[in-house]
Amino acid sequence: MAQKAQHAILRFAKHKAGPAGALEAHHERTKEQYASNPDIDTSKSKDNFHIIRPAQRYRREIDSRIKAAGCRTRKDSTMFVDTLITASPEFFTGRSKQEVQAYFTEAVAFMENKVGRGNIFSAVVHMDEKTPHLHLCFTPITEDGRLSAKEILGNRAQLSQWQDEFHAHMKKAFPVLKRGESALVTKRRHIPTWLFKQSVSLVRQQRTIEKAVSEIGVMNAGKKRDEILEMVGPYFARLERHLGQMQKFQATIDYLTQENRGLKAQVNSEKSIHKQMEVLALQKENEQLRRFVQSIPPEVRQALKEQQRQQKWDRGHQR
Repeated sequence: MAQKAQHAILRFAKHKAGPAGALEAHHERTKEQYASNPDIDTSKSKDNFHIIRPAQRYRREIDSRIKAAGCRTRKDSTMFVDTLITASPEFFTGRSKQEVQAYFTEAVAFMENKVGRGNIFSAVVHMDEKTPHLHLCFTPITEDGRLSAKEILGNRAQLSQWQDEFHAHMKKAFPVLKRGESALVTKRRHIPTWLFKQSVSLVRQQRTIEKAVSEIGVMNAGKKRDEILEMVGPYFARLERHLGQMQKFQATIDYLTQENRGLKAQVNSEKSIHKQMEVLALQKENEQLRRFVQSIPPEVRQALKEQQRQQKWDRGHQR
């Protein structure tokens, strides 16, 4: 059997300031549990390590750098970029932690040269998921003091050049690597991994709730109903947020689903088929989740929404 090609992987996600706190919680592992990402093994989180450790909270890092540079910002400005760097799973097989660290240290050196060391405020390697990977966050400030992700990252042709340069840099230290695909993380072209994981997590929790509902009997109806409402409340809020997030990627999902109709004529692309099958599974799971929402009686949905409004009101008045 032919050995699978091993690729160096580089992806970018552009963000306004809003998601900084949530991304910090994920990258820096500040939460005790990660319900939306079942792949995280918290018993291995002690093996995670920083190449660049943030000096303060992400939002403060972003704001202080932009202020120090005197950048003008707009409502739609990209305030920071989350860079994902990893490699094909096969690349990491059998490698020591020192070798893994050397790979990511080399990748950070590449990024420092491309975007400037002063723009990078965090570079942390996660060893507690299936494949080791690096999250590197930077403010896209140009040499002449402008905030411009467009200038630093460029258009599709320039992004392809980014991939060429990244591959050439990494191949010097790791000759086994082959040139991978260019992939800017955008709503139209890339569905983020966390959305797939979040969908799986919600479907699992849905089954738990349905099992609890099926166990309601005459004798325990009151107690079970209270238990289910307590369980369904936070779940329903997560589910509504997830279905809203899904809408942003619906065009991509529809495109890949239509593309799947021609799979038999495209058997030459194993990677393309795998991606399409993943998207089909995602679509099926979310149709199931939507049906589940519709199956909840209107009066229960209304009660849950009132419960959420009351909880928000209580939190607001506790501050």
